[in-house]
Amino acid sequence: MSQNNGHVKRSEKGLLTPDNCVVAFIDHQAQMLFGTSNFDRQSIINNTVALAKATRIFDVPVVLSTVETKSYSGNMWPQLKAVFQRQQSIERSSMNSWDDPKFVNAIAKTGKKKIILAGLWTETCIALPTIQAIHDGYEIYVAEDCCGDVSQLNHDNAMRRVVQAGAKPVTALSTLLEWQRDWAQKDTYDAVMDVVKNHFGAYGIGVEYAYTMVHGAPATVFPEYVIPQLAEAHK
Repeated sequence: MSQNNGHVKRSEKGLLTPDNCVVAFIDHQAQMLFGTSNFDRQSIINNTVALAKATRIFDVPVVLSTVETKSYSGNMWPQLKAVFQRQQSIERSSMNSWDDPKFVNAIAKTGKKKIILAGLWTETCIALPTIQAIHDGYEIYVAEDCCGDVSQLNHDNAMRRVVQAGAKPVTALSTLLEWQRDWAQKDTYDAVMDVVKNHFGAYGIGVEYAYTMVHGAPATVFPEYVIPQLAEAHK
């Protein structure tokens, strides 16, 4: 099979592959998460970071964007920023990222026609760019468990609207597995299993159990917990 960025190239035939899409993380910021109530907030952070790590594993291009950082929304979550330490976020004033030429140009420069969107809130920051990007000829996938809104009604209405417009719902885990596709592809296998063990609960524990109890493999060794140093003022 041919190679893509050192990885085995996956077959497409309508599916997502590491080389046919771009992922946009939109407005994963403190104030936006404060206002989210339809999903557990910690789960949204967990799933978003898992998807972010997946993009690094498979060398998928990423566009980061934030809105009104200084005046309202706060910084991008540090957990997400840690995955993309060398990448700048596109700052906007518009709720709809598709109204910002910098964002649209960043997507266009990747050359990808499939966009996976993740962000807060679903009814504005996801639904609005989804509808306009589809109008402009893009194929949109919404990573639903990396999104959230002020209520379940708002989120559900947004998902119905984007699906009716032609978008396809996915999750962080479904995207990770769609990119991996074949457990025989060892170039990404260990990294994928690391994400599974760190972010996907019972699935990750099940993998660890099978490795150690069924196959007799050594237990996974996670980095030792180190207590952060106290601030200078308290030393």
